[in-house]
Amino acid sequence: MKTIDDLATEGVAGKRVFVRADLNVPLDGATITDDGRIRAVAPTIAKLAELGARVIVASHLGRPKGAPDPAFSLAPAAERLGEILGQDVAFATDTVGESAKSVTADLADGRVAVLENLRFNAGETSKDDAERGAFADQLAALAELYVGDGFGAVHRKHASVYDLPERLPHAAGDLIATEVGVLKKLTEDVQRPYVVALGGAKVSDKLAVIDQLIEKADRILVGGGMAYTFLKAKGHEVGISLLQEDQVPACLEYLARAEKRGVEFVLPVDVLVSADFPDLKTKAPANPELVAADAIPADKEGLDIGPKTRELYAAKLADAGTVFWNGPMGVFEHPDYANGTKAVAQGLLDSDAFTVVGGGDSAAAVRLLGFDENAFGHISTGGGASLEYLEGKTLPGLAALED
Repeated sequence: MKTIDDLATEGVAGKRVFVRADLNVPLDGATITDDGRIRAVAPTIAKLAELGARVIVASHLGRPKGAPDPAFSLAPAAERLGEILGQDVAFATDTVGESAKSVTADLADGRVAVLENLRFNAGETSKDDAERGAFADQLAALAELYVGDGFGAVHRKHASVYDLPERLPHAAGDLIATEVGVLKKLTEDVQRPYVVALGGAKVSDKLAVIDQLIEKADRILVGGGMAYTFLKAKGHEVGISLLQEDQVPACLEYLARAEKRGVEFVLPVDVLVSADFPDLKTKAPANPELVAADAIPADKEGLDIGPKTRELYAAKLADAGTVFWNGPMGVFEHPDYANGTKAVAQGLLDSDAFTVVGGGDSAAAVRLLGFDENAFGHISTGGGASLEYLEGKTLPGLAALED
């Protein structure tokens, strides 16, 4: 696929370049609580602006219902992007309407504009090819070139991700090029031992990637809410912990396959439990109880891995050559349940491995818990996209950027 450097050779000065970014940042009202995705795409936007392009940035944010919703406006993201770039960024109050047409037409060379949330138009996410294509036609009329750099959205067959590149000369942005290069190192050029740490709430979200990783990884460490379905599969009581009963047979199958292939499949040996979910707003003390992983009380739920598990997982990461981590080990947003996630993050840093943090909550945890982002090999901007790539799926947004 072409890169921005290829476009630069052909000439971008004075041209309107549509950049599909991922500005889907978490908001508390109008306040951005984690600007990682904006900072990740800013170098691509700055590079195009320095080349004299008229840069039109577009993204989704949240899940509005195909119509304008002030709660999901990209205005705060546009303001933050301007601060990072060190220039005033114009903001269109619609996606393809009069404001978008006016703002993009008035752009000068080297300047940047942001369109309002693409998902305010139902055509962006429509499953109907014609409706999606019609919206892509309207977007295409705003620009002359297309740069795909929203890695967090490339697994979606959406108008701005999949259909629009078909309508304009296109290239991959530097962020996407970096993300794909890293994922290739996890699939084609792995330094061993290859250790995978998986967490998060639902085991069903990770089954497909576990299916693939059993064939590739040397060790798989499991924590978070998904661990309790595996513990249940081993016959343990899990109390009122997160449990997907219908996935127990699949978990049993994967445990058996891992054993047969000689893959270490490591589950928690102790957990922190409580009868009450912690208050994530006040961060009031939760006073958790520490129990063995096979002795969770019937009226309590597991909310983090315990100290013995933290020590075990750190040891399993210590000699790794490659580590991929996706999903927190517990309710990391509360200080009483953050130590498991901290231990895994620190385990990555203490190893000499090539370390990849697989986006989503894992990336958010790294920043929330105060780790130096630059100390990790790579922090992905797309948790879902990373997982689907590792599952071996064709990602629509990447396929559309191929020549």
